[in-house]
Amino acid sequence: MDAYHKKPGIKKSSLIIGRQPIIEAIQSGRPIDKILFQQSVSGDSIGTIRQLARENNIPIQQVPAEKLHALSKSNHQGCIAIAGLIQYLELQQVIDHVVGAGETPLFVILDGVTDVRNIGAIARTAVCCGAQAIIIPDKGVGALNEDAIKASAGALEKIQVCRVNSLMKAVDTLHLNGIKVFASEMKAEKKVYELTYTEPCCIIMGSEDKGVFSGLLKICDEVFNIPMAGEFESLNVSVATGIILYEAMKQRL
Repeated sequence: MDAYHKKPGIKKSSLIIGRQPIIEAIQSGRPIDKILFQQSVSGDSIGTIRQLARENNIPIQQVPAEKLHALSKSNHQGCIAIAGLIQYLELQQVIDHVVGAGETPLFVILDGVTDVRNIGAIARTAVCCGAQAIIIPDKGVGALNEDAIKASAGALEKIQVCRVNSLMKAVDTLHLNGIKVFASEMKAEKKVYELTYTEPCCIIMGSEDKGVFSGLLKICDEVFNIPMAGEFESLNVSVATGIILYEAMKQRL
């Protein structure tokens, strides 16, 4: 079976087929998860789509023609977009909104978290603990599809989601706005409860196998670990996020 047909997030109803429909969808503000381009596709309208994708942080993926044919028998003109279920927001826009509402920012960055069930569970916990936003990269993270929304019990539709083309730049933006960035790291000396979460802050959570990217660790304000009674490799990332965010909520209460 074709790999694209195996993905539960790609359904016929979520496809935007053809060049002009894709341009119009982006310009109208419709959420787009990614755009699939046939390899070596060209033309003025393709250049327009690429430009719009860059401006809106929409990932582009080059695929063989067979992939597009498998998704649609229609004349796709070398490109198909996959519509999203989540409206992505600009990070600065979210910061301004949260601060303008008189709230203290509490954000979560997901670095390399690919399991949509974990992403959904993290979103659910984030909403319950008072976090206002989740920040994800445009590549290397699980799709925020129907499965993720279901796992979040609808929380992904309640929390603000920012999609950025660089987590490093996102941290720079947070710092410029006076928001400290903390990262969970198994080998860190500080404990999760030794940090101050009452100030504006953002928590970076990495994948269970690779952890947080080393470049991000270097520019964080603090790194910390979650102490455990027994010897075990690590906690599930959604469980670990819940522990951290509960500590933040406890301090803020």
